[in-house]
Amino acid sequence: MDKKDNPFIQLEYSEEVTADLRGRQSVRTTFKLSERSIDALSILAGQLGIKQKSLFDHLIEDTQALKLIASEVEEFGRKARRIAKTYVISRRTLENLERVSVQYNAPRDALVEYSIERILPLLMREKERHGKRKLLLAELRAYLQEGSAILARAERELGQEDSVFLEIAAMMRGVANCCQEAEQCVAKGNKIESF
Repeated sequence: MDKKDNPFIQLEYSEEVTADLRGRQSVRTTFKLSERSIDALSILAGQLGIKQKSLFDHLIEDTQALKLIASEVEEFGRKARRIAKTYVISRRTLENLERVSVQYNAPRDALVEYSIERILPLLMREKERHGKRKLLLAELRAYLQEGSAILARAERELGQEDSVFLEIAAMMRGVANCCQEAEQCVAKGNKIESF
């Protein structure tokens, strides 16, 4: 088979594609951050159902925001207690962070911490939504109890073989499943309450 006839030969990767793939490679790096920042990143990633790496990469790959933060960093709270925390991030994210840190003579840890601070309004909105979810879950539980009472009445008055009883039973199975799923969603978000 000639090279021209083989479609797979024509799919060779360029150096640019190879560099892009290397940039996506995961690396481990340690930052000294406040407990609040560590918690914020962890909780928001959990609330959004994404990996911390994805959220971290998103924050640090925003070069414009990072440069703005770097130009505003003055005193990086030396008195604040910081904890060493290792994260898995992409190589490109780390390179971007290093480049901005050197260019603006700003500590990497400060850039990361202030970048995380940008997500706090989103975290507060998620906390508010979590409160609303809890209220709706309480209403859903009450609805389930009311439905169960109706189902019991239908069974007493109509019997288990009646078509209306069977429809109500099918509906209540769906409501019970929905309630169970909603409870799991709310339970996942309970960490946000302490933030």
